[in-house]
Amino acid sequence: MVPAWLHILSICFLVLGFLCALIIIADECRSPQNMWIMNVVWPVTALFGTVAWLWAYFRYGRLATKERRMTAGRAGTEPPNMQKPFAVMVGEAASHCGSGCTLGDVCAEWLAFTVPAVAVSLGWQSIFPEKIFAVWVLDYIFAYTFGIVFQYFTIAPMRNLGLAQGLWAAVKADTVSLTAWQVGMYGFMAIAFFWFFRTLIGIELTVSSVEFWFMMQIAMWFGFATSYPVNWWLLRTGVKERM
Repeated sequence: MVPAWLHILSICFLVLGFLCALIIIADECRSPQNMWIMNVVWPVTALFGTVAWLWAYFRYGRLATKERRMTAGRAGTEPPNMQKPFAVMVGEAASHCGSGCTLGDVCAEWLAFTVPAVAVSLGWQSIFPEKIFAVWVLDYIFAYTFGIVFQYFTIAPMRNLGLAQGLWAAVKADTVSLTAWQVGMYGFMAIAFFWFFRTLIGIELTVSSVEFWFMMQIAMWFGFATSYPVNWWLLRTGVKERM
């Protein structure tokens, strides 16, 4: 049985994540981001980053609103979002990647839960004795798809690229970053699934439980940590655009 304290903590953090996301959405309705995809990135990452990402949005994210960008353009000055510390730009680039991972993982996990045949088709019971490994394959496919789409709508407009060129640029920008994120996420979820819940507590961690999604919130922080140095390199080399 799940300890009461863990159940309550899980609920609190999930609710906190949704509240932080709603606050950002409400602010974006009044002051939308100059790059429309960031209106999606910020609230999605707040689902796991909670108050830390909420703070980052109001401290740095609002520097990239459409209004501030237009004001800088009329004054002939550099947009305020381009004056941020490089370390912050790296964090935003990693978050951009993480938003695609988050949406992809949520969709994949619920799909595999509601339609187990999907996990079977990806190797569960034939290649993988544990369902979680087959679901991770699905997680990666969905996360990669969302990630490429998000990168396309970031890079293509900034570089004035066509569809084919934009997609190729998105693949180069997101493949290594997203993979690094997923590695960090998988690593923590493996510890939570096999050691903490199955061994220590003696129960199975299931998608339908609030504890599972609380663990996913923590796992996304690990994904951010493993993706951050990769995004540092991608921005330094110009493979990714500074936002």
